[in-house]
Amino acid sequence: MCYGHDGHAALQQSLDRRGLLRGSLAALAGIGLAAGLGATGAQAGGHHHGRRPVPKELISLQLWTVRDALNGSPGYDPTLAHLARIGYPRVELALGYFGRTARELRRFLDGIGIKASSSHDGIAADAAALDQKIADARTLGQRFMVVPYLNSDREDDWKRWAEQMNVEAAAARKAGLRYGYHNHAHEFTIDFGNGRRPWDVLTEELDPRLVHLEIDIYWAVTGGITSGEGVADPEGFTLDVIRSAPQRVLQYHVKDRDPATGDMADLGTGMIDFARIFRGHQVMEYIVENDTPDVTPQRTAEVGYRYLRRLRF
Repeated sequence: MCYGHDGHAALQQSLDRRGLLRGSLAALAGIGLAAGLGATGAQAGGHHHGRRPVPKELISLQLWTVRDALNGSPGYDPTLAHLARIGYPRVELALGYFGRTARELRRFLDGIGIKASSSHDGIAADAAALDQKIADARTLGQRFMVVPYLNSDREDDWKRWAEQMNVEAAAARKAGLRYGYHNHAHEFTIDFGNGRRPWDVLTEELDPRLVHLEIDIYWAVTGGITSGEGVADPEGFTLDVIRSAPQRVLQYHVKDRDPATGDMADLGTGMIDFARIFRGHQVMEYIVENDTPDVTPQRTAEVGYRYLRRLRF
């Protein structure tokens, strides 16, 4: 899956492959998509000629995307410096501080002109760990802190986690931070046996006054396709998820989906119509991510940034 080119050819390839995938999905579902495909064509035109760009200052990168470069060659400092040269104004932290304290990391990031505006952190083990998590986020100048992953087939676990997140979110709010939850696909596909899913529990139990959602678009699309609810219209399913949640959606993970394999793909080489989703709901942060970079982590970061800078919706 090597589509590292970021020019007009890659965009056209994305549109062609998107159409092929929608035809395949329609056949699998046994439904006609003539109307939907017609809409997609109009949206593709908007993709190039829409009026609104993604504001540069709202573009970020989830550092999980470049984890191999951070942990190996060229290393943390050169990789972050490369992101700054590409043009990223901010990143979402993951994997810790790589031997620095929060204060030392803030000094380094300030020096290269990048802000750590968000982070992925698990639910704290105790009150002291929560206090430290919040103190570090404040030192780094973050605006957001996000729980990245939870998984269980037990409904009670999700209820307990929601209660814990509400407590943490209240503490974060007092410190001037926004506290969120990041989805994967399983929140839409696990059935507790009573027709309820983790997403139902989360959206019912998380306090919308305190907790926001960071919607991972790839995983929402994948969850819709896997569950069958979003086969005909994956972007429509994703927009329904966004609009039906009591919680505000303030951040996106912008991650594409390969039409042939369903794997993650570099932005602009997959089947997801991001322009349609962005038109339907705008957020405070658009975070580039690909867990499995198509060529290299550095190249994925470049392709993602340039794709979002070029996109019109």
